[in-house]
Amino acid sequence: MIKTQTKILLLKVIIHLSALMPLIYYYNLAISDNLGGDPVEAIIHFTGIGAFNLLLLTLLVSPLAKKLKQSYLLQVRRLLGLYAFTYALCHVLNFLAFEVQFNWLLFVEEIFKRPYVFIGMLAFTLLFALAITSIHALKRKMGKNWQRLHNSSYAIALLVAWHFYWSVKSELTSPLFYVVITLVLLAMRHQKLKKILFRSTPSKK
Repeated sequence: MIKTQTKILLLKVIIHLSALMPLIYYYNLAISDNLGGDPVEAIIHFTGIGAFNLLLLTLLVSPLAKKLKQSYLLQVRRLLGLYAFTYALCHVLNFLAFEVQFNWLLFVEEIFKRPYVFIGMLAFTLLFALAITSIHALKRKMGKNWQRLHNSSYAIALLVAWHFYWSVKSELTSPLFYVVITLVLLAMRHQKLKKILFRSTPSKK
């Protein structure tokens, strides 16, 4: 039998390779001008959909661990979340570099002019907060507030699905598929979501 710590290590190695290798490969294609007729659109889409996939995998870990009765799977949730943030950061930087060419005024204008960009930046801001507070020292200092903040991962998933749907101008099959997957993953947590919403709703006197 493989020891639990060995399983966790192997899973982490697989996650590192699966997340880093495609990123390196796609940026290498972009640098060598081998991403087709619209390399900017290709690299922005790749990093965006990569961030979404990793975010959904992060949400899948808990129900999967519970279903398979393999609690050690929870040990890789943080790593998946950090890679989701890494891809999201690349997605934003790609937009900033290639679409607005580091024109910060234009960048801010785009955020408020285009609703899908605003929704995307809202999701990224929340994801940034989760990534920063994943540091163990901050987690200890925040206490119960840490869990309250990290419950926003469910809202982030909805915002990203919304952002993806709005950003697509023609073919809607892919974003609708992701919307369904997001809703299914959230439905698997309906009891926890009810508790979160119930606690956040002020009681009537």
